[in-house]
Amino acid sequence: MSEPIIRVSALNKTYEGGFQALKQIDLDIQRGEIFALLGPNGAGKTTLISVICGLVNATDGQVVVDGFDNQVDYREARSRIGLVPQELTNEAFETVWNTVNFSRGLFGKPPDPGHIERVLKSLTLWDKRNNRLITLSGGMKRRVLIAKALSHEPRILFLDEPTAGVDVGLRREMWDVVRQLRESGVTIILTTHYIEEAEEMADRIGVINNGEIVLVEDKAALMRKLGSKQLALHLHEPLDSVPPALAAYDLQLAANGSELIYTYDASRAGGAEGQESSTISALLADVEAAGLVFKDLHTRQSSLEDIFVDLVKER
Repeated sequence: MSEPIIRVSALNKTYEGGFQALKQIDLDIQRGEIFALLGPNGAGKTTLISVICGLVNATDGQVVVDGFDNQVDYREARSRIGLVPQELTNEAFETVWNTVNFSRGLFGKPPDPGHIERVLKSLTLWDKRNNRLITLSGGMKRRVLIAKALSHEPRILFLDEPTAGVDVGLRREMWDVVRQLRESGVTIILTTHYIEEAEEMADRIGVINNGEIVLVEDKAALMRKLGSKQLALHLHEPLDSVPPALAAYDLQLAANGSELIYTYDASRAGGAEGQESSTISALLADVEAAGLVFKDLHTRQSSLEDIFVDLVKER
């Protein structure tokens, strides 16, 4: 595997009052991936991004961005990063073109109208280039923030809660924009507390809670490893208790005794679909042998939300 584009090592951040916002964070971000940092409000997501971007100094530890230490080689490290903050802090009476062009200049980059044009067109802002920011919708203002972050051609883009407070339609539009950016070679790190955002977008997911990285995992592997499945049998006649003959399956009664729930997971089933199927076949045969009649059955797989809630609860 190639050298990670961001390497965070033994990172701590303690504020003056003694509050420790980050605790011994170790994290590698791979080149070209979409990495979702997931956590409840106040978990340390924004603090971690701020430290990596060099906006907040760590108490101790190291951050290396594309080979440059973000303290020793601050300008080099920072020039590789585009940051889209949560807050809309644009100059209300400035035009879209001037705002984005000015951002490029802040990084000491020579004027490049062709690049600014490409960025604006990719974000469907070209027709709005001469509009003042105050006249734009909330969604368009978000796009301007992304355009500003891309103005100096960064290799890494941080999106801090990119779709907080926007409607579902706009959220999906933003997801499309992020995918296009990744296809163009930009590494994307997004923080979110919307589980569906991480589930929809990310290649890998990190979970942060109380300033600690609880877990970092490939999304598919995470859902396979931790995502339990349930089989619900809707019974013809309700039961008071699970028959002793079915004790081996660890079944639960639900819906006032009219549902039998069998929970199984990939790790227990060895991750093999065939093994799961044979266990379920045996269960159904044993249910019939016990004289139970069911009128319907359905399966449900736990979502990333269930997994996330369980992880945070464990901590």
